[in-house]
Amino acid sequence: MDKKREHPKVKVKLHPRNKHRERYNFRLLCRACPELIPFVKLNDYHDESIDFFNPEAVKMLNTALLSHFYGITFWNIPDNYLCPPIPGRADYIHYVADLIGEGNTGKIQGESQIKCLDIGVGANCVYPIIGNTEYGWSFVGTDIDLVAIESANKIVELNPQLKGNIELRLQQNPKNIFIGIIQPNERFDVTICNPPFHASAAEAQSLTMRKLKNLKQKEVTHPKLNFGGQNNELWCDGGEEKFVTDMLVQSKQFAASCLWFTCLISKQSNLNSVYKALKIVGAADIKTISMGQGNKMSRIVAWTFLNAAVRKKWLPR
Repeated sequence: MDKKREHPKVKVKLHPRNKHRERYNFRLLCRACPELIPFVKLNDYHDESIDFFNPEAVKMLNTALLSHFYGITFWNIPDNYLCPPIPGRADYIHYVADLIGEGNTGKIQGESQIKCLDIGVGANCVYPIIGNTEYGWSFVGTDIDLVAIESANKIVELNPQLKGNIELRLQQNPKNIFIGIIQPNERFDVTICNPPFHASAAEAQSLTMRKLKNLKQKEVTHPKLNFGGQNNELWCDGGEEKFVTDMLVQSKQFAASCLWFTCLISKQSNLNSVYKALKIVGAADIKTISMGQGNKMSRIVAWTFLNAAVRKKWLPR
């Protein structure tokens, strides 16, 4: 068996306010969620851990994290739906809080007046959970999948602190992002989105097999997604680039309805086409925020159609 491995005490790439910068304390997590106990084992380095290739173990870890850090008493998702890594989701929320605070003399927006639109909320409802718990924001979460909406609704209904703060809306037309969701005279301070990454199911499976082969150091013939994911959560025609380009073009129609539009961009190679499209639609300001988790780097692209003077008057409403 290998010697015990030394780990950095703090994951410095995560946002300074992220509650997940330290290594998982499985003693505390198991206390918060006893169902996690059977999945915790000593790994080859004598560290307590779980099998991250086991979807049930990953799901139970998320349940424990949401219970321990965010006070969530019920959290569950249907089989094979996306079970996202909580630290990365928290990072997005914290960086968005910084973005909103920039226009308000640096004050972090932790007041219930902030309203956020989560595009593709998923069955897990994780972004609204973290945003509401950490900052008191209210959320509208949208999805094209009725099962996902029903699952997210159940999470909200069974957690008293979330009720009245998170609303779920079904997007009836998969080609629309904001139309049919943002109502007349409705205003949002920010929109967030974690878009489908792949351009096809075959591409998604190929990348998964390559990733698992690298991690396990052996051939994988029947990949099983440890974080799950339905087709519409993992891929769409044209992939991330097409989805994001459509989003920012459609956002122009709602230029006065939102202070900041934002979207996660996983592939750096997509940035140039995103910037070109934003220039064409006439964005007044564009920001790119870098994020890092382990060896993975991603970024948030934020854009607004409002000039600095209008933005300054927006928040203290």
